[in-house]
Amino acid sequence: MLFAHLKKIMRLDRLRLRGPNGAKDEFLLAATAQNLRKLAKLRPAGSAMA
Repeated sequence: MLFAHLKKIMRLDRLRLRGPNGAKDEFLLAATAQNLRKLAKLRPAGSAMA
């Protein structure tokens, strides 16, 4: 489901960077963004960073 979400919602169906290193970097960036979005949903609204 997570990989499908990356491809469909975050438009990672086609990599824009060339080469294996570029593709790896782009996928890592998209996965990081997906994890940050999930983390933001888990955090209660209005809580301050310490």
